[in-house]
Amino acid sequence: MNLREKYNIPSDAVITIAGTVGVGKSTMTKVLAKALNFRTSFEKVDTNPYLDKFYADFERWSFHLQIYFLAERFKEQKRIFEYGGGFVQDRSIYEDTGIFAKMHFEKGTMTKVDYETYTSLFEAMVMTPYFPHPDLLIYLEGSFEEILKRIRERGRPMEQQTPIEYWKEMYDRYEQWINEFNACPILRININDYDILEDERSIEPIVKKIAYMLNQYRRLKK
Repeated sequence: MNLREKYNIPSDAVITIAGTVGVGKSTMTKVLAKALNFRTSFEKVDTNPYLDKFYADFERWSFHLQIYFLAERFKEQKRIFEYGGGFVQDRSIYEDTGIFAKMHFEKGTMTKVDYETYTSLFEAMVMTPYFPHPDLLIYLEGSFEEILKRIRERGRPMEQQTPIEYWKEMYDRYEQWINEFNACPILRININDYDILEDERSIEPIVKKIAYMLNQYRRLKK
C-alpha cells in the first residue's frame, strides 16, 4: 500500500507546489509524486527561449517572459485536468501575475501598457469559472538566509549574476502574495521541518497533512 492509499488521498487530486526561487519546489514535486504514485508537471526552464535574455536585461524581456510562462502554464493546466488529475505540479500559474509581472511593473522593468495587457489576458484565461484550479496549493517557506544559501549551492549561472536585492524583494513579495491568496486551499510547510533529500520517509507527515486538507475541502464542496 502506497501513502496515497494509506491516507485515502483521491487519485484524481491536483496538488501545486509554490514558493520563491530556491525553496525546493522541484525536489518536493518529485518526492511527493513518488510517494503518492502521481505524475509530475515541471516548469520548462531549459527550453525557455527568453530566460537567459531576461536575466541579462529585465526591462527588455520581462513582458515576453511572462507571456511565455502564461501560455505554457495554461496549456499544462488544461492537460493535467483533461488527463484526469493525479498530478503534483511544480509552481502555480497564479505566481506569474501575483508576483513576477506585478514586481516588474512596480519596479519599472515592465511598461504600464504591457502590464495591463498581461493582466487582462491572465484574467480572461485564468480568473473564470471554467478554469480548473488545483485541489491544494502547498506553500514552501523558510528564512531568507536559508533560501539564499540554496540558490548559491545549486549554482545556476544566470541566478548567480542576479543581485541579492532582487531575491530579497521576491522573497518579501511571496510572503505578501500567499497571505492574500484564495484561489484554492493552502498548506504551508517550513523547509526546516523535513529533509526529503536525506530521508524520503520524512515526506509521510506531509502526506498526512495533505490528506486531511484534501478530504476536508472535498466534504465542504459537497
